Parts: sequence; structure tokens; C-alpha cells
Amino acid sequence: MTTPEAEQSQAEPAGAGTRGGAEVPAGGAEQGGEAQVTAEDGAGRPKERLERAVRAAEQALIEYEIAVETFRVEVDNFSRLHHQKLGPMYARLDELDARIAEATAARTGDPEDIRKADEARARVLPMPGVEELFHGWMDGGGLFPEAAAMLTDQPVRPPERVRPSDEARKLYRELARKAHPDLAQEDAERSRREEFITRVNAAYARGDEALLRELAEEWAAGPAPKEQGPTPAEELYARLEWLAQRKEMLAFVAKELEESAIGAMLRLAPDDPDRLLDEIADQLLAQVTEREAELAALLG
Repeated sequence: MTTPEAEQSQAEPAGAGTRGGAEVPAGGAEQGGEAQVTAEDGAGRPKERLERAVRAAEQALIEYEIAVETFRVEVDNFSRLHHQKLGPMYARLDELDARIAEATAARTGDPEDIRKADEARARVLPMPGVEELFHGWMDGGGLFPEAAAMLTDQPVRPPERVRPSDEARKLYRELARKAHPDLAQEDAERSRREEFITRVNAAYARGDEALLRELAEEWAAGPAPKEQGPTPAEELYARLEWLAQRKEMLAFVAKELEESAIGAMLRLAPDDPDRLLDEIADQLLAQVTEREAELAALLG
């Protein structure tokens, strides 16, 4: 098993630079020099160098994504094997702990022992789903409206009907006639009109006369002028920034995987994780034997 950071360090070209806190492999280096691209020196360099740097960074990111995904699959697979092989033993230990605590509480009658026994048994019992527990009265978002009304002795009332004013109706008809999508000659204009009419319909449905006036003023002002797009060099720099941010995000994911409980276990035996599972299983089996002996002594 190889971690993503280790794989990347092996695959990185010698002339890699950094940008935005992440490795940006450089593909446009002159002979004997580095191709680290920064905002200060990039302005005077040819567009081709930026393009080569972006291509190199893209390729390095692809390799790193492959390494991270490979490691994630290894962690997931090991997690499933861990659960399949050791899950029943953990469950058996929990059951034995609960029975030992209950036997101890039955012997002593001590309130503290009884509390510990209840807690141990609660760890063994399955937790029902929220909807099952409350018999359809609530879900993860809270009480259903009908249930809330019943609990507060209030009737469930339907929403009040909205009655648009005469002025709102007039504004709506004018806007619908002016901005109807069927009046568009081009697809872009049709899309603009459809988005606008959607807002008009929503305002009319609420009877919002003030918003309809604002929409009328917006339509009268016409479409906003198109903003000047970025230059090719600016687009390439933006692409480098995105690649660096993506690398940082992947590095965070890789770190979480490596520091997880399963990732930590994999680091203990990277070349033979199955052997590690066998060793843990032997340890758990020994603990089960000890607990069973302890329970037998209490019940004997």
C-alpha cells in the first residue's frame, strides 16, 4: 500500500514549482531553469509557456487523483473486511460486557452498578429510525405540521389565498406581453425571457406589487451589458489557480484517509493487511474467552 503523497513525490518531475500552497509541476521550463509560473514574471512570458505549464499541472493532478482514489478504495475495502471479519467479535464483546454488568448489578443492587448495566445494554440495543420511533409524526427535519398542530391543540389551516391587487394584475399583464419568451428571435434571448418571466410569475403568485414594479423597471432598462471576458493569459492563470486549489482539496482528503482509524491500521501493515486482521482477531478472541470466563464466574 502506498499513500497518495508518497506516490506523488515519486511521480513528480524535477522542475515542479508551487502555486497557491500546492505543487504545480512545470512543463514549460527552459533548459537548465525552472518553470514555476507566478503573477509577477508570467506577464512577460509567451502564452505557449503558460499553456505548457497548465498541461503539466493537469497531468500531475490526474496522477495525484488516481493515487488518492486508489488509496480510498484500499481503505474502503479494508474497512469492509474489518467489519465482516471482526464485527461479530466486537458485537460479542459488547454483549458479554452488558451481561457482566447486569450480573454484577444483580449481585450488588448498587445504583451505580445498575446505571452502568443500563448503559452497557443500551450500547448493544439497535437504535430505531426517527420516523419509526415517532410513528410518522416526525422526520429528520422535525415534527410534521399536522403533528405540531395536534400537540398544540391548534387546527391545521390551509395557507391563505393570495388575491393580487388590480395594479398587480395590470403590471403582470404588461410584463407578460412585453417579455414573453415566444417573442425572442434567438436562443439566448429566449432563455433570458424565460428566466425573467419565471420571476414575474412568482411575484404575481404572491401578489407582490412592489416587486412587480421593480421587475417592470428592470425590463425597461434592458439587458445588462456584457462584461469583457478575461484574456487568454488570465484564463490560463485562473486554470493554474484552480488546479492548485484542487490539489489542496485532494491533499486534505488523503490526509483524512491516512489519519482515519482504518488508515492508521493499514499503515501498521501496508504490505500484508490480512495478517493484521488475523492478529486483531486473535486478540479479540482472547478477550472474548476472558469475558466468558468472567461471566461464568459471576453466574456460577
